[in-house]
Amino acid sequence: MTSMKAAILGGTFNPPHWGHLFLAEEVRIGLGYDAVIFLPANLPAHKEVGGSVGAADRWEMLQAALGDWPYFRADDSEIERGGITYTVETVPLLVRKHGIQGRPGFILGDDLVDGFADWKEAGRLAEMVDLIVAHRKHTERRPFGFEHRYIDNLLLPISSTDIRRRIRQGAAVRFLVPEAVWSYISEHALYRG
Repeated sequence: MTSMKAAILGGTFNPPHWGHLFLAEEVRIGLGYDAVIFLPANLPAHKEVGGSVGAADRWEMLQAALGDWPYFRADDSEIERGGITYTVETVPLLVRKHGIQGRPGFILGDDLVDGFADWKEAGRLAEMVDLIVAHRKHTERRPFGFEHRYIDNLLLPISSTDIRRRIRQGAAVRFLVPEAVWSYISEHALYRG
């Protein structure tokens, strides 16, 4: 396996949508990464997994979303481990498994900045990765007490929470997610209520 410069984008991907993919591509191109590794959490320590959709369905949707795009990879390490998963434990596994050269980038939405200090071994994690803060809810840069770089990404107002709500209400969703994700959601009647 050849070594590569990679960034990690973690999340529940419940469901994965165009905002996730576009952010990953902005980081990849803007900061010069060879690839972005999408890391779905099994049971995240700091967030509820809404919508009563299990890890297996979220994994299938993520793989469908990424398709065969060569610069994006999905990694199921946290789902395979099961239970509550912690990024500080997963990063070394990803570095070995994917042959990541140097410190991987770790993409963090600005909505997670305030709570990052409460993550398991946040200081150690910040030393293992290059923290990349992306705009998710705020247009201005948020103060953050850890060494990081900000990416001034285009803020797409798409959220998984809103997509789930729209599906429950029977509102339009189709073009907020990749076609393969929409097909999976429809075929398995996900998020209906």
